[in-house]
Amino acid sequence: MEMRSEVCGVALLVMLLSGVQAFLPGGNGGNTHVTITENALMKKMSEVCKAVVESEGREFKPTGSSVEELLGACLGSATGQVSAAKFHEALNQIYMENSLVDRDFMASNPHHFNSESFSGGRTLITQGTAAIKANIRKGSFQAARETLGRVLHTLQDFYSHSNWVELGNKATYPALIRPDLTISNIADIYTPTCSDCASGTCPNQLQPFILSRKKLTSGYMGLFSAYKPKGKCSHGGAADLSSTQNPRGGISKDERRAHNADLHNTAVSLATEASLELLEDIRGAAGNKDYLRLMGIARSAVLCFVIDTTGSMADDIAEAKRVSYSIIDSKKGTQDEPSEYILVPFNDPDFGPLIRTADPDVMKAEISKLGASGGGDAPEMCLSGLQLALTGAPASSLIYVFTDAPAKDTHLEKNIKALTHRTKSAVYYLLTASTRSKRSVSPQARSGFQLYYDLALASGGQVIKVSKADLPRATDIIIDTSTSALVTILQKARDPGSVESFPFLLDASVSKVTVYITGDSLKFTLHSPSGVSQSDSAGKGSLAVIQTVGNLWRVQLNTPIETGLWNISIVPTQAYTIKVTGQSVNTFIYNFVEDFKGPHPGYAVIYGRPQKGLPAKLLLTVTGQKGADTLKVQEVALVEVSGSRLADGVIQEMGGGKFLVTVNEVPEGEFVVMMKGEDVATSSRFQRQSTTLTSLSNVIVTATVNSTLLPGEDFLLPFTVVTNGTGGTYTITIGNDRNIPLTYNTK
Repeated sequence: MEMRSEVCGVALLVMLLSGVQAFLPGGNGGNTHVTITENALMKKMSEVCKAVVESEGREFKPTGSSVEELLGACLGSATGQVSAAKFHEALNQIYMENSLVDRDFMASNPHHFNSESFSGGRTLITQGTAAIKANIRKGSFQAARETLGRVLHTLQDFYSHSNWVELGNKATYPALIRPDLTISNIADIYTPTCSDCASGTCPNQLQPFILSRKKLTSGYMGLFSAYKPKGKCSHGGAADLSSTQNPRGGISKDERRAHNADLHNTAVSLATEASLELLEDIRGAAGNKDYLRLMGIARSAVLCFVIDTTGSMADDIAEAKRVSYSIIDSKKGTQDEPSEYILVPFNDPDFGPLIRTADPDVMKAEISKLGASGGGDAPEMCLSGLQLALTGAPASSLIYVFTDAPAKDTHLEKNIKALTHRTKSAVYYLLTASTRSKRSVSPQARSGFQLYYDLALASGGQVIKVSKADLPRATDIIIDTSTSALVTILQKARDPGSVESFPFLLDASVSKVTVYITGDSLKFTLHSPSGVSQSDSAGKGSLAVIQTVGNLWRVQLNTPIETGLWNISIVPTQAYTIKVTGQSVNTFIYNFVEDFKGPHPGYAVIYGRPQKGLPAKLLLTVTGQKGADTLKVQEVALVEVSGSRLADGVIQEMGGGKFLVTVNEVPEGEFVVMMKGEDVATSSRFQRQSTTLTSLSNVIVTATVNSTLLPGEDFLLPFTVVTNGTGGTYTITIGNDRNIPLTYNTK
């Protein structure tokens, strides 16, 4: 696939059969790219946070050394509960892309500074750094993080794979990251650089001439051939075929061994320092605020409005504006003020543009410009507007759609599901269609509203059906959900509706617990751990305050909240959904992974869906108030949201709050991840659930980013499609979120 870019940045590709992969280390200990990167990122985070806090006239006084405590000190105690989940997500994106270089570019000399490819390696670093800065300016933080991971890997490899350390250098090489400097004094291809080492464990193989003249060289790596130029050093190791050719051995300092311990330690130290210098260069260009956003450090989530502006919304759009203003004002200056606002209007046949700002007053001004016009037929371009929001908003965003009509562009259904799965963003629909009398809605259009219910459920959001008059009350759910440290404790759906009881655990760290039930003509009863009950007819009872608006029941548990096993029993007549949320810093993030073999074995992170017919493996990262050590993970399972099947996983602790979970029998339908355990700090059991639904796939798509996207230049993205299912014809549709012209082979 080929694209020509008019902007400097990495476009988000929507691949309907998405399965792009990366890999993480298996937690074998020692110094790795991940540990070097982590040490640099954490040190720089602490430095930047301290600078920001002191500039605000506060003291930077973390209560402990955990990520969560550092983050709390960075954002300030006045912010209340602060979740480190987004910070961990940002770090994991950097780690994944860093490690991906060893898998997808194992034979590329410039990516590793192998075979004296100094010019190519430096170009990858300088061009990549320029792309990082450009993406930050554009607000494309995920693209910046992914490029940062790859650049850091190449930069770190210089100190391990070259002879920079053996030459006695105790400082980093500034020419690697400064475009105004050049790499000089490189040994030419005809100059022998190493002496023979039959044992492969010689402390220093470099020729005296190389050392005395301080000539720069690096080891040759032969993954597929033993050939190397005469007299040249090898990388070394079992995977390097060239290390068997004279001069034998290798100068790589990747692993700490008896013969190279001091060299390895120095290489790690310099790689860490060089990583810090690169991060400081990026911070200097971006500024403290955007650097922290790059690292996923913000008080709250992004708030995204997708608003129907067709003529039939004339009455409703004024109310949507007022509601939007109210939501923005309610969070302005509080701990829950969004880090960014996004607005996407849609009409028929037009939609967009996407407008983003960190200033709430600017967003209010943009919303005030909206007017109702156009349309005509009932269905509108809702999914096109939503797709633009999903591609433009960062991962784990909250997106609120205001409309009174079904979608015309239903062909985008799979795109939307793929994007919500990829981004893990939740979509909430506020529908006022039931009160529309100005135009007729055909049976086909009326049934089209079901698509919103399906998409909302898949993303972990909800559909709220209200009258225009009730719209302000319905938007309480937006205020509830766009809060700091929001966690999902339980989410279930039943269609057709069935009489059922749903148990859920509440621990001592959870506050502001709210139960949302959507459905018509239902009854329910809430039961506390101590046996107290409250029915839906009791608006204000001993357990909760219950409000209704449209098809939504909002049940706010009274404080203090009793810990233990709660239960809610529902007696419906129609389909319904139930969702239990709260605020807590005790949570988890996850990725599906697969084993990866090769010179650097580990686990490949699957950005798409796990493969059908194989056990599913998940890599979980757990975060808590005092760090991951205070949380004891006891159960991880894949559970059906629309059914009752549950598949328990086998848990393997990997250290640092990470767990590898293997599930041998995966549910056939759509499922989420459920985690249960004990909070040691409070001696209470907890329950958390992911919100985005996923399922197994017969098709795997693998894409490899092998160069930097530059303005005006062609950018090639090779990809492969593999299926373990039955043969047949597959249609591949590819697009991007920047309207960049592209061509690709459809066969």
